[in-house]
Amino acid sequence: MRKFVIVLLALLVVPIVVSAARYWMGDRSVDWQSADRSSAGLLPPPAAHPEALVRVFAARTVRWRGIFAVHSWIVFKEKGALRYTRYDYTAWGEPIRLNGFAADGRWFGDVPSAIASADGDAATAMIPKIQAAIAGYSWRSYGDYRAWPGPNSNTFVAAVLAAVPELQVALPPTAIGKDFPYAGSAFGWTPSGTGVRATLGGYLGVTAGWVEGLELNLLGAVFGLDIRRPAIKLPGIGRLGVSA
Repeated sequence: MRKFVIVLLALLVVPIVVSAARYWMGDRSVDWQSADRSSAGLLPPPAAHPEALVRVFAARTVRWRGIFAVHSWIVFKEKGALRYTRYDYTAWGEPIRLNGFAADGRWFGDVPSAIASADGDAATAMIPKIQAAIAGYSWRSYGDYRAWPGPNSNTFVAAVLAAVPELQVALPPTAIGKDFPYAGSAFGWTPSGTGVRATLGGYLGVTAGWVEGLELNLLGAVFGLDIRRPAIKLPGIGRLGVSA
């Protein structure tokens, strides 16, 4: 048991130290008020992409919290639409924020990654489900947002992804808050619909699914293995292995 605890602490501390070193050696410590939030050029001009589109983006969150976590959001465009629609869940104002930022904008200086995508007829079928999930999301009042253990931006996106399991995507292990019980139940299906998960208020949890892999959530820190696309999952760092 003692060796197990030592190994677990090493798996928790070492990756976070590495992530912290990356943070301090990079440019993420800039003032958040002046940080770049412009488009990262990850989406085509809407007029150049007439088909429907769905994207889920994630980027390291603001200031020192970026050592541990990413912020995720949802973007979609209906067929023929001339602009993208972006939904975030934030700590200020009403939590659910519509088009508050550029659809593919840098998140306070950090270039986002697209972690899920769908186009054409597949996206067209998903968009009404996404809209219904957003409209029915429970944690939408002033004061509902909690950075840890949730509900936060990643909790919101996880709840929406559960409405479109055909996307077959798992949020990054650094998406702290994704394991918060957004529907109020300690047990349920994973957002991809390919497995099950159990959580104690987002503080402790276990996930097992074909898309999500095997994950242990300890106080928001996620350790895991992805068998489908071989990788290990570590706190702070995220995935090490085949790209998701």
